[in-house]
Amino acid sequence: MRASERAYVTLRSDIINWRLTPGTVLGEVELSERLGVSRTPIREALAKLTAEGLTEPQSGRGVVVSEISLDHLDELFELRTALECKAAELAAQRRNPDVFLDLHEKLTHAGELITVQDPARTDYYELAGELDSAVDAAVGNHYLNLALKNLRVHLVRVRRLGKDNPARLRDAAREHAAIALAIANGNPTVASAATTVHLDNSLRHLLSTSS
Repeated sequence: MRASERAYVTLRSDIINWRLTPGTVLGEVELSERLGVSRTPIREALAKLTAEGLTEPQSGRGVVVSEISLDHLDELFELRTALECKAAELAAQRRNPDVFLDLHEKLTHAGELITVQDPARTDYYELAGELDSAVDAAVGNHYLNLALKNLRVHLVRVRRLGKDNPARLRDAAREHAAIALAIANGNPTVASAATTVHLDNSLRHLLSTSS
């Protein structure tokens, strides 16, 4: 892996997981010393992160980690609704029913994964990721999948605004189960509607906890 790619992967992970918080200044000299690479790969990595919207140039400060505001949240969910509802519709038309029936069963019991023993909710988020991957595979549209991949980068950052509410996560698991069942049953309209309900509830929760 090239030095610039290593720097990009490390910084991207740090930003997504809030080890580098919004507004953090990303100085080339400091990053070069920290990551053990020259300033040229750092500059290339920052350019790629800026293209993804994870960093942004700021007058007098150089490059900083981009902010997440309530205005951005509304815009993000407008795009998310358009993409995910369409993906759910297509998945319902092209799916392998057995894959989504299995996911429905797992998601129905996903509340059991949300425990104090796993404060990072690793098992739950991995299961939610399985549903995303299954939808992507069923859709089979390279451009839609690419758009969703780029969108999810920002959604991972947004999770922190929700303040990790176990009750909301259990509700979300039931909503995901409903989406999986609608797709398994091959009903595009219900799959899209179930996705809309989930996204509306998620946005309302985020707005209420981040205000």
